[in-house]
Amino acid sequence: RLDEGKVLEKYLTLNLNNILELLTQVVPFEKERIETIKERFNKRLEELKVDVDQNRFEQELIFYLEKFDITEEKVRLKNHCEYFLKELAGTESNGKKLGFISQEIGREINTLGSKSNHSEMQKIVVQMKDELEKIKEQSLNIL
Repeated sequence: RLDEGKVLEKYLTLNLNNILELLTQVVPFEKERIETIKERFNKRLEELKVDVDQNRFEQELIFYLEKFDITEEKVRLKNHCEYFLKELAGTESNGKKLGFISQEIGREINTLGSKSNHSEMQKIVVQMKDELEKIKEQSLNIL
């Protein structure tokens, strides 16, 4: 039973580290997606051929971009993963607690996906979800 537990711990640690690695792969796309949104807005305004108050446009653009900011989700996802690893390394066996933490991880991954608005970021999110699904399956084996 101890040997199985150690193997399971290594497997779960690997999956969580994969999620954390995938999270670092999101960073390069953040600036690109913001530039893409700005360009799309400017193109649509040109197509409409209307005069727009530039200050007002910039304010609205900032407001819109703030809705897509994923900084909080990245921080929370990292914290949840670290908390999971800490609990996993603890002396008490608490599968339910790990299940609850994995639910929180899933929420952050889902929010990342819904806010990403970028195909490459969404591919990374799908990979994160795959890793999380493996964690959830194996967490059920912990008493």
